Amino acid sequence: MAAAAPPAVALQRTPLHELHVSLGARMVAFAGYEMPVQYPPGILKEHLHTRAHAGLFDVSHMGQAFLVGPDHAATAAALEALVPADILGLHPGQQRYTQLLNVDGGIIDDLMVTRSAAAEDDGSLMLVANAARKVVDFAHISEQLPDEVRLEPAPERALLALQGPRAAEVLAKVSDAATALRFMTAAPGTVGGIDCHVSRSGYTGENGFEISLAADQAERLARLLLAQEDVQPIGLGARDSLRLEAGLCLYGHDIDETTSPVEAALAWSIQKRRRAEGGFPGSDRILRELVDGPARRRVGLRPDGRAPAREGTEILAASGERIGTVTSGGFGPSVNAPVAMGYVAARYAEPGTQVSLMVRGKPLGASVVSLPFVPHRYAGVRPSGSDTIPRSTP
Repeated sequence: MAAAAPPAVALQRTPLHELHVSLGARMVAFAGYEMPVQYPPGILKEHLHTRAHAGLFDVSHMGQAFLVGPDHAATAAALEALVPADILGLHPGQQRYTQLLNVDGGIIDDLMVTRSAAAEDDGSLMLVANAARKVVDFAHISEQLPDEVRLEPAPERALLALQGPRAAEVLAKVSDAATALRFMTAAPGTVGGIDCHVSRSGYTGENGFEISLAADQAERLARLLLAQEDVQPIGLGARDSLRLEAGLCLYGHDIDETTSPVEAALAWSIQKRRRAEGGFPGSDRILRELVDGPARRRVGLRPDGRAPAREGTEILAASGERIGTVTSGGFGPSVNAPVAMGYVAARYAEPGTQVSLMVRGKPLGASVVSLPFVPHRYAGVRPSGSDTIPRSTP
């Protein structure tokens, strides 16, 4: 007699689940949650609306937590033992992107870290981790902490992202203080009379905000923002195409525990002091790669023609030699063409290098290109390349 199939694991739901359903969202399983992949307008229109106006994303599935110690120096030192970024040098209210590393310098996850802007919370750092990795992250961090520092997960909080060129204009109608934030800074404040923690950051390459608040207030805030003409709800489908055009990594695809920050073109996130001092997991490997270069590099790829190259597609040199693999790929609505990212042997990483992509068993021409595919438009930051990337995962 055949063994019974294991019972299906129930998917979790965010505080906005009923709102998504009422708006006609198509719900899918993602990172253990039931999440909206698209709404009735469809992924293409949602993507282009975010680029032209403002899109509202439910990212409440992500892991929010607070690292708490007696003072900033103690808390920063505890986290710096696990990540390569300069956490000690964060100013009050400043936010920084970094990676949680294993002993080999591979990426366990990537994180956003914010130093509290409030003097009374000066020993507190806010962490935001990826949904699919938050259990792993929080366990790993907790096991490594000194006695005077503790990790406090915050599952009672929701997280919304308002992204696009009209995001600041929209938020200004319901918040006096939030739009005064500079890029990669954060502060507590009220939005529509609701207590929130607002950061000027996001995962689309656009000007935008991420808003953390009590879960029981999330639907009220979402409805308030969606009532504005420029705002539409945006699902995971468009979130993925937006981040791909912006050259942003997705954990489990473009970065993982075998990937170093240098290979992943994230060396910009390792500040000068940490490069000089080391002392983070895998620092021997990472500091060596910073000097000598890694064996492979993450690059942008522009396929010839209209056929997209999906994850797993082999990348070949002109000689036919296999030199890498596509890690993310699809159609870029804003560039009206297929785009992809992947890893190639370092000697093939120069922009302009001609390669072939094995799509459905046939070699298709492509070029190695600089990232991002669409210029970043972060508030107060000159449009440039991937050295300004604020976040890498949904």
